[in-house]
Amino acid sequence: MDVLVRGGTIVSCDESNRVIEGDLLVRGGRIAAAGKHAARAALTPARVIDARGCAVLPGLVQAHVHLCQVLFRGMADDLPLLEWLRTRIWPLEAAHDEKSARASAELGLLEAMRAGTTTLLDMGTVRAHDAIFDACLRSGVRVFGGKTMMDVGDGVPRGLRESTRASLDESDRLRRDWHGRAGRIRYAYAPRFILSCSEALVRGAVERVAEYNCLFHSHVAEHPGERAAVRAALGKDDIDVLRAWGAAGPRTILAHGVQLTDDEARGVAADGTRVVHCPSANLKLGSGVARVAELEALGVQLALGCDGAPCNNNLDPWQELRHAALLAKMRTSPTALPAARALRLATIDGARALGVDAEIGSLEVGKRADVIVVRIDREHEEPGGDVFSRLVYAAKSSDVEHVLIDGEHVVKNGEHTRFDAEQVRANARREARRLVARAGI
Repeated sequence: MDVLVRGGTIVSCDESNRVIEGDLLVRGGRIAAAGKHAARAALTPARVIDARGCAVLPGLVQAHVHLCQVLFRGMADDLPLLEWLRTRIWPLEAAHDEKSARASAELGLLEAMRAGTTTLLDMGTVRAHDAIFDACLRSGVRVFGGKTMMDVGDGVPRGLRESTRASLDESDRLRRDWHGRAGRIRYAYAPRFILSCSEALVRGAVERVAEYNCLFHSHVAEHPGERAAVRAALGKDDIDVLRAWGAAGPRTILAHGVQLTDDEARGVAADGTRVVHCPSANLKLGSGVARVAELEALGVQLALGCDGAPCNNNLDPWQELRHAALLAKMRTSPTALPAARALRLATIDGARALGVDAEIGSLEVGKRADVIVVRIDREHEEPGGDVFSRLVYAAKSSDVEHVLIDGEHVVKNGEHTRFDAEQVRANARREARRLVARAGI
């Protein structure tokens, strides 16, 4: 049956950033028509979604998250990055089993999808990633992801330390089992960061990314303390080490980039490597404020992500949009990253970073129908301002009413249609208690 999203303000996020008053027609999981006369092309009967008083825009793309960490929310507050990892995150990750990993992913997906996220790039932990992918498959989300890879490093607990061969072999097994499932799951090799990965591990991941057309996903230049530790260990910055080991180019997605120098940014831009801005996590961990306007001026291709619940503490893409826009103004000038530009970070730019901008990220005829309907007529959004202002500076996750992925109605009237929210929350509470007991923290 056709789906007709009727009477909304269509925010296309296409090349011209067009805004159209009218209807959006979905047929066979793709966008069939948009505008005032779209309804004329609808087959009858059609399922109608009332979008009056709403913006209709592409599903939001979060290009860096950790679904495995959602269960740790509130358990790792007020710590700098390396201490946060060694005393909280790594012990908790090492205590994961299949049940806790599944509960963590379900809770994160419920939150992120109800907030309008339709595509994400996820980094798991060392084990139990089948459970993460299973939750993603059942949720209906579009996901790029993979287990984290760790074969060296100070303070890495036994439960996370792998041999180089075992890490590569398990990543290969997950890719074989999950890549391409349901047309929505794609694999990403994920060496955690330079302090926990050997050269052999990174080079092995790079070779597989090229062979199997996957993504390379890691962290870079996040925190001053991390950068100092990398220099002490390797004699140069992490971005330079990764480039020397082959981790660069359009299939390479690096989170943070807060500490990148101008020269490093130029190298990143020349390579076509993507950088994901995670403003809330950078604030909470005291990492600093990424120079988004400057990085963009230097040619770096950017996207947006919430990172993880223990360093954020939520997966709300609207909060990230607002923080990204406001922090750019504080860092550079009030004219930096205007609302219309900021929104593209979470839509077409995120899709481009993942290499799927020909399929998603904008509302154009022929593209996959990843579509969200967001109220823009509530008291915190009225009475004025253009649609971009309302979305970036005023909208909340609770304003999202409908979410379609490939035309499937995965969130309807604010409720997830595939997950029982009450059961997801109950499972998360139970598994979190068990996880903390296993971790002994």
